[in-house]
Amino acid sequence: MKKRFREKVVEAKAPEKMFVTVVIDKETFGVDVSKIQEIIGMTETSHVPNSLPFMKGVVNLRGIIVPLVDMRLKFGLQEKPYDKLTVIMIAEIKNRLIGMIVDSILDVVSLTVDSIQDTPHFSSNIRLDCVEGIGKIDDRIIILMNVDKIFSDEDLGLIKYEE
Repeated sequence: MKKRFREKVVEAKAPEKMFVTVVIDKETFGVDVSKIQEIIGMTETSHVPNSLPFMKGVVNLRGIIVPLVDMRLKFGLQEKPYDKLTVIMIAEIKNRLIGMIVDSILDVVSLTVDSIQDTPHFSSNIRLDCVEGIGKIDDRIIILMNVDKIFSDEDLGLIKYEE
């Protein structure tokens, strides 16, 4: 008696990427979760004289001095007073810790790599090379940022602070 075995068909699931989603001026942005060290509430900062317009000072994070960048100002948007929803995302950018001040944090989302669309050509205050793609969850559009490209090497050299 011959036995026949059915072949098991297993669909390969597309690889997924995790993103921390934040709001900056009514737009939802996603940052690769592997770039985020931690998220803290807005805290008292120390001003750094003669710094770039988008640099809001520095913060002492457990003995590490971290420069803070207001992402609204970095993207050329209107400044907004900080409130109880304002947070600082501590991100590792080109082997340096930078605090990115955003209006609020939403959640962590998972997107399949094949669901991420190329950057459309649209008018924005954000350089298109800083956007690695556009994701969509339900009816929400998420602009996926490449934090390593938001700050040029020149920007990082000009963000001065004492270590």
